[in-house]
Amino acid sequence: MSAKTTTINRFTSYQKIVIVLLAVVQFTIVLDFMVMAPLGDLLMKSMHLTAAQFASAVSAYAFSAGVSGILAAGFADKYDRKKLLIVFYVGFSAGTAVCATATTFPVLLVGRIVTGLFSGVLGASAMAIIADLFSFDQRGRVIGFTQMSFAVSQVAGIPIGIYLANQFNWHAPFAMIVVFSLLTLAFTIYFLKPVTRHLGQREKQNPLAHLQKTLNNRIYRLPFLATALLSIGGFMLMPFSTPFMINNVGVSQTQLPLIYVIMGTCTMVTLPMIGKLSDRYGKFATFIAGTILAMIMVVVFTNLNRVPLPAVIVISALMFAGVMSRIIPSTALMTAVPAKDDRGAFMSITSSLQQIAGGVAAVIAGWVIFQEHDGKLLHFNILGYLCISIMVVCGFLMYFINKRVLGKIHYQQTEKIELVA
Repeated sequence: MSAKTTTINRFTSYQKIVIVLLAVVQFTIVLDFMVMAPLGDLLMKSMHLTAAQFASAVSAYAFSAGVSGILAAGFADKYDRKKLLIVFYVGFSAGTAVCATATTFPVLLVGRIVTGLFSGVLGASAMAIIADLFSFDQRGRVIGFTQMSFAVSQVAGIPIGIYLANQFNWHAPFAMIVVFSLLTLAFTIYFLKPVTRHLGQREKQNPLAHLQKTLNNRIYRLPFLATALLSIGGFMLMPFSTPFMINNVGVSQTQLPLIYVIMGTCTMVTLPMIGKLSDRYGKFATFIAGTILAMIMVVVFTNLNRVPLPAVIVISALMFAGVMSRIIPSTALMTAVPAKDDRGAFMSITSSLQQIAGGVAAVIAGWVIFQEHDGKLLHFNILGYLCISIMVVCGFLMYFINKRVLGKIHYQQTEKIELVA
């Protein structure tokens, strides 16, 4: 595939503001989800949870997010995307507040369910806004920047959350997220303009009928399947990665912030590069390169024994870089699949599938993993091999999706040229 070296569209001032706002919104969502992993060992020990119970807390968030995304898909193209973003961000903040005040496992479970119900639509709303406001050859860079929320959460959010949890208790990180979310909400209300272009491009339609039409579209079925498998492969290791590092590899709770800071810093450097590479050299080529790196590092990471801390950091950073090199180009490709008047519904459904698949992955991990009395996790490497198998399947699926997207873009460009002529 030839490199695109001449036409790289620049961003307007307002587009830059939108990118920052969406990145910060994404940061709070990602931090709320990802903080469960580093708090996993602390939660399991302080609340006397089994591996299956902890997995249920993680999967409850994912399943509720998936359900809400499906339910909202019919309405996603019916309203101003800014209003939807704000409404669901308020609900997300409220659910996180429940987690911050929970004193029993059932209450924590309810908090995770409520948070998931609202966060499930937030990610889809952000992706629909990106698809509405940015051209296809800009989206790799946009998604690369917004996905820096993963890196920033590792550099700042998670280490600060772990520090607060060590100094106070596990409630403190959730309280921090609530405060930050309320500040972000205020800035979003003030700076983000209404996103209503799609309203004039679609005929009036019953929300349930719109949802059914989107689900029944044969063109969308392969991307839906790929989305689910990408999420299963990506989330399967996450819930137990920190307990594995602590109990199997020998990392201490106090060393975790350092690991996440260094990993996040490396990711902050690589993510914009991944976005530029996907725009310049092709989404699919970048995806395959990231898949190969991720597969190699998953094998290494899941078979670790007690090794020096620097080795743990290097291996973890390379594995995460490989995972993100798959997420950014695949997400950019997915934004080009739906028709304009289906974008909100399509993104809601894909977001739901991501969340549900993540919940399935957590449940599978809970079934496979067994924790001995001394805390050591067994069968973690089996999860790694399952992830690799799914990555291989995803590679084939993304090949056909990429071929279809490039054909669609070529047709649209040819049509424009004929209209001009």
